[in-house]
Amino acid sequence: MTAITKKAENPIAHLSPEDIEEIGKRLDAIRQEVIDSRGESDAAYIRRMIKTQRYLELGSRAVLLGSVFPPAFVAGTIGLSISKILDNMEIGHNILHGQWDWMRDPKIHSSVWEWDNATPSEAWKHSHNQIHHTYTNILGKDNDLGYGIMRVDEGQRWAPAHLGQPLWNFINACFFEYGIAAYDLDLGRHLQMPKERRPESFKKGLSATLQKIRKQATKDYVVHPLLSVPTGSFVSTLAANFIANIVRNLWSHSVIMCGHFPEGVETFEKAAIPDKETRGEWYLRQMLGSANISGSKAMHVMTGNLSHQIEHHLFPDLPSNRYAEVAPKVRALFDEYDLTYCSRPLVPQVYSAWHKVVRLSLPNGWLATTNAKNLPQQLVALYKITTADKRKRRVMLKLLERKAKQEQEYVAAA
Repeated sequence: MTAITKKAENPIAHLSPEDIEEIGKRLDAIRQEVIDSRGESDAAYIRRMIKTQRYLELGSRAVLLGSVFPPAFVAGTIGLSISKILDNMEIGHNILHGQWDWMRDPKIHSSVWEWDNATPSEAWKHSHNQIHHTYTNILGKDNDLGYGIMRVDEGQRWAPAHLGQPLWNFINACFFEYGIAAYDLDLGRHLQMPKERRPESFKKGLSATLQKIRKQATKDYVVHPLLSVPTGSFVSTLAANFIANIVRNLWSHSVIMCGHFPEGVETFEKAAIPDKETRGEWYLRQMLGSANISGSKAMHVMTGNLSHQIEHHLFPDLPSNRYAEVAPKVRALFDEYDLTYCSRPLVPQVYSAWHKVVRLSLPNGWLATTNAKNLPQQLVALYKITTADKRKRRVMLKLLERKAKQEQEYVAAA
């Protein structure tokens, strides 16, 4: 993964400006076709999904009242985990994108919807809808790239602290809703400021987020466990709620990683993006900066149809149940213009994303030049790079990159 403009072979070099604008027109036509055909079946879908999720949550919480018994604990925990995933992925995420605003239903509208998540809806809509979807995969502009805690491109200078990024990423996955809340607040940057210089908007946002977290924690870790006291199920209900939240966080983190970070997804430099990016240029960036997960209809629903991440990035305001319908048309456009449609099954896509996290936690070229036989020597070399001063480290890193390049050229020649 390196910025597209720095690649030896630019995957869009063969496209003319006219090609790019034609792609934009064709994608606009696909989008308009769906908009013109939205109707009662789409409205029925989201209402049915909301009803299913609410009954599933209510039923699971009722079962957990007797969770002192292992079968009830297992069934209730599984049901609650699924209901939380549905609430966040297929319902909350998509409603907050405005995908169902056209229904004019005052209860199912992006302006009023609140979800089972630590982040208040308004804060998430700003950081996700406005920032991420506008500046998708632009280094230094799209904070969804690594969430500010990871090195996400070979062009970024490596530092010893990056060795820890697989661990930081795993912790972030377990508590993903809180990581997103901190990211939406731009917490790291604001906490570095003196208190008197922090903007009022941050203080209000922090207050709203803490209030939301208290509300969520009270519901899951106080109210529902207390309701289970008469059956002796307080501890087991508490545990079930904690497990369900962890499962939801791990799943949503995996889906997001698969859609944004696996091998084959492109990144872009700020300097390479024109000040007045055309519709076609924006579309092209979405096409190359996203990846899909192939699988069953049930898997698509559980991902909030973000298994069609490419289509979602192209058309974030279209009803999620229509992405499967437009995906073959989008893929045909990729093929016609000789572009890579990055799609893999769930397990390979998760592996690919984590492989990249590990690869970029290490100096450029270290993993490529390491094998079972030379692992001890490579670990010694890594230790020396890590403990060297900055000047010496730069020299050692350049030598390592040169060695990796020479080995690649040797393999290619052979």
